[in-house]
Amino acid sequence: MNGGTTMKRKMILIGSLATLMLAGTTAQADDGSLASDRLDEVLDQAASFGFQHYQEIEAKGRDSVEIEGWLDEEWQADVRLSLESGETLEEERKRRGGDAWGMSEDDVRMAMEAAMAEGLAEFDEIQVDRDGRIEIEGRDADGREIEVRSQQGESGATDVERD
Repeated sequence: MNGGTTMKRKMILIGSLATLMLAGTTAQADDGSLASDRLDEVLDQAASFGFQHYQEIEAKGRDSVEIEGWLDEEWQADVRLSLESGETLEEERKRRGGDAWGMSEDDVRMAMEAAMAEGLAEFDEIQVDRDGRIEIEGRDADGREIEVRSQQGESGATDVERD
């Protein structure tokens, strides 16, 4: 092997490493959070899709969201929507009978208001359990993680954790 070939391999290796590092930095910059003020946009698209009850809303990058919930008393859906184009990116439906549960649009808004009052600026995920406990995970204005819990149908937070 001559010096020219060795040098080319080193340059290719260095270029590949630089590309991988840049890709990692870009992935970290797009951490999957959405500004809290984009909730209206998320709920509008979800309602247009047909959601009536929400079990989970999760940010998937700055311009898409995954929503899990009920379309009616019979159909449960897990859908990924583009906030930029309004397109359905992924969709899975399951037929179930008479067991619809989750948050209404008003419940989601009330929980988000409570979380924003505690300092939430961006959200990663909003979810509810069968007992009506709602948890919103996200970040405050300084980028620190925050989790705000509330109870379905009640205003205000029941618990707040900050990291």
